[in-house]
Amino acid sequence: MDLKTRYGFKYNPFLPAVPVQDIWLPNRVQLFFDRVAAIVRDGGYAAILGEPGLGKSKTTQALAWTLGRQSEDIVVGVMGRPQSKLSDFYRELGDLFGIDLSPANRYGGFKALRARWREHIGATLFRPVLLVDEAQEMPTPCLNEIRLLGSANFDSEVLLTTVLCGDGRLAERFRGKELLPLGSRVRTRLVLQPYSPDELRDFLRHLLERAAVPTLLSDGLQQTLAAHSAGNPRILCQTAAEMLHAATERGLAQLDEGLYLELFGPKARKRRAG
Repeated sequence: MDLKTRYGFKYNPFLPAVPVQDIWLPNRVQLFFDRVAAIVRDGGYAAILGEPGLGKSKTTQALAWTLGRQSEDIVVGVMGRPQSKLSDFYRELGDLFGIDLSPANRYGGFKALRARWREHIGATLFRPVLLVDEAQEMPTPCLNEIRLLGSANFDSEVLLTTVLCGDGRLAERFRGKELLPLGSRVRTRLVLQPYSPDELRDFLRHLLERAAVPTLLSDGLQQTLAAHSAGNPRILCQTAAEMLHAATERGLAQLDEGLYLELFGPKARKRRAG
């Protein structure tokens, strides 16, 4: 019997493939989405920053979905290979915005993209949106190319809305000389910090309710996980996923603190160390 059948959930709430409409969005993330939605009318830059496991990629995924639902006139392109060099960078931008670009003719690609974006702005009044996850991996020439592509007439005309998502390395690069012109143009930033135990409990309750298994974890276990996950939703989900598999092997209907101590308590740590 698989996990879904045994526990009756719609999907495993502790795995990354949570449906986009069920992603947990705390208030500060919702406020950031509102600010980005306002930027889309004028163009410019926004950034999602945070250390691994705090939900940057999920936030970016939810932002793409939210913008797409806001209006059918908002075109959202999501860059899937941020580590590309300039030739592949232009090729991917062409794919995202419906232009067949030749990497050998970079100037032609530059003009074609800007013409397409101007056409879209004239028809809809919305700037096209480019989302770049794992932007800390993007080469500096490509990041600077985004800046040069997205503005015209001595920076008085903004053609693109760009949201860069990355870890602390991206924030550090923004302060360096090569990317300072880009970093100084970021109009709004969402800096994800480790969550409090109360926030992690809200996160966990949200996951369980959306997956239709609100009582899968005992209240005590929810408190324990929230207190011992270092403020990191990824760590919490990984711990809960391991417990879920162990509970299945033992035929348990509910996960509780006793199972947590068995798997992660002092005796379990000693066994692993030995």
